[in-house]
Amino acid sequence: MTHAARWTCLWFLLICLQAAAADWRTALPTAQRLGSGEFTWFGLRVYSARLWTNGPVQDWRQPFALELLYHRPISRETLVQASMDEIRRLNTGAVTPEQIAAWAELIQTAFVDVRPGMRITGLYLPGEGCRFYVDGTLHREIADPAFARAFFAIWLDPRARDPRLRLRLLGQVSDDEGA
Repeated sequence: MTHAARWTCLWFLLICLQAAAADWRTALPTAQRLGSGEFTWFGLRVYSARLWTNGPVQDWRQPFALELLYHRPISRETLVQASMDEIRRLNTGAVTPEQIAAWAELIQTAFVDVRPGMRITGLYLPGEGCRFYVDGTLHREIADPAFARAFFAIWLDPRARDPRLRLRLLGQVSDDEGA
């Protein structure tokens, strides 16, 4: 390998490493918080959520980020199971059992055991898929647009389990308004 070829390879490697280490904000440099809210379960605060967009509304045709700051420890298995239950519920008849099984394997590799203070951010990339960042570091990229849409629908679909949180994330209800 020539000296120039080595430098070219080194330069390419550094660019790739920089992209892999970049925070989600690199993909959404002009993102602003659209809305935020708390998810509680039987009165216990589980996580705080914030939705980041480039515009004044959430649009499935534009990238956005959903940031979750956890207040309680939750195992990876619990997160995977809860996510898959919601994906199944929201997509009854629209996805095959094979897709569900494949998606369960994908999120098993994307999710981690969480502890209080941990921040996980999902970056939605229309037509591409999504990325998951753990405490600001890229943890997993999933190149499946259908999965990405189904996953983020857990919070953003009109049939979301917590419609109040959905409205807060979309900036349609503020946290200080009554429940």
